Amino acid sequence: MTTPTKRTYDGLNHAYGFFNDRLFGGRLPPCLITMQRSKKAYGYFAGGRFGTRDGREITDEIALNPSHFSSRTTEQSLSTLVHEMTHLEQHHFGTPSRQSYHNAEWAAAILRIGLVPSDTGQPGGRTTGQRMSHYVEPGGWFAGACQDLLGKGFVIEWTDRAGEPKAGRSGKRAKYLCPRCRLAAWAKPGAALKCGTCDVPMLA
Repeated sequence: MTTPTKRTYDGLNHAYGFFNDRLFGGRLPPCLITMQRSKKAYGYFAGGRFGTRDGREITDEIALNPSHFSSRTTEQSLSTLVHEMTHLEQHHFGTPSRQSYHNAEWAAAILRIGLVPSDTGQPGGRTTGQRMSHYVEPGGWFAGACQDLLGKGFVIEWTDRAGEPKAGRSGKRAKYLCPRCRLAAWAKPGAALKCGTCDVPMLA
C-alpha cells in the first residue's frame, strides 16, 4: 500500500537524486531528508547528524520546514532543498566556516548552480553572513532543471494545514494566491486582496 509517508519521502528522495545528477555531477552522497518545523528557517543542513546503532554508518541531514509548503511554490521549496545540498557539498568537498555562517566559498557554489545568495532573499542583499537566503536566477541552471522536473509531473503533494486560519462565524474562508509569486492568504469570499510584493491582485 502506498502511504502518505512513502509518497512524501519517495518524492523528496527523487528530487534530491535528480538535482544531484543535474547540478552537482552526481557526486553528493546520500543523506537523510527530514521534515522539521522551525520559526526561523525554510530548512537546514546538519553534517553527520545521524548514525546507525552499530556505529558503522553516518549520514548527513537535510531538513525541510513543511510549515511553508502551502504558502510557497514547489519551485521555491525545491530551491530550499538545493540550497541545503550546497551546504552538504561544502561539508564533504570544501571548507565550511563556523556553524550557520555562509562564507564566500559557499556563495560561489550556490551562485554556480543558479541560486543567488542574498540575506534578504531579494536582489541587492548581502551574499555572505550568518543567516542567508537566496532567490532563483531567472533562466539559470536551477530554474531550467526545476522546470524539467516539474514538467514530468513532480509535486510536493502533502502540505501542512496547521498554518491555515480557522473559519470565522460564517464558517467560510477562501484561499487566495498571487499569480506571480504564489503567496497564499485566506480571507472571506469576495475579498479584494493585493500581493504586497508583486503589487498585483490575488486570485481566489
